[in-house]
Amino acid sequence: MTSQAQEPALTVDELAARAGVTVRTVRFYSTRGLLPPPVIGPKRVGHYGPEHLSRLALIEELQVQGMTLSAIERYLDALPADLSAHDLAIHRALMAGWVPDAAEQASRAELEKRAGRPLSDADVERLAAMDVVAAAGSGYRVDLGLLRLGVALLDVPISHATILAARTVLLEHARSAAHGLTRLFRDEVWGPFTEDEQDPERVESMRLLSAHMQPLVVQALVTAFQRSLREELRAAFESGDAAG
Repeated sequence: MTSQAQEPALTVDELAARAGVTVRTVRFYSTRGLLPPPVIGPKRVGHYGPEHLSRLALIEELQVQGMTLSAIERYLDALPADLSAHDLAIHRALMAGWVPDAAEQASRAELEKRAGRPLSDADVERLAAMDVVAAAGSGYRVDLGLLRLGVALLDVPISHATILAARTVLLEHARSAAHGLTRLFRDEVWGPFTEDEQDPERVESMRLLSAHMQPLVVQALVTAFQRSLREELRAAFESGDAAG
């Protein structure tokens, strides 16, 4: 395998300039643990490499997708510690096609306009319980991908507590499915790819592959869930009838 030449070590000022952020931002991310520590060289000067640049690009992508710094911190903690700059570039390309629609900031009036109906305080509380909206300053952060579903559920006679319990169950199993699919993709697709020559054009091909796979995987998950739900409901009601 052809190895890439190592890029010159960067000072914090050079890293910030290359990444298009401020030195203060770099130091803040380092303090939060979002960036690995620099290599300390002569005269106690910290030096940064391509991994730091790639990590900064990934953080930027995650922020564009609407993730908070706390969520980004948890996301990065879940990544393998030994990812190279090339691995992070691939990960960023794949992630850009799979992360849900970005959240959007909205006032109460804008939220109601997007919902297509007036919303009472109780409605907003129910949407917040479903993680569709969250208070942010004087307005709300709205998950556009979930808003339509959340509004439709407002008229379903389900208690607030039941919504929270259902959300916990769904998130638990969604994370489990996502973990299994990611591991499969990493071992069967990403692994063989990274063993090949590191070519930037190949990174783009991986992004395109991810974009084509996403709708297929989502449809498969939805179909499997619908079938399983029907089977579980049928079994539950048949069992209830038998008990009665």
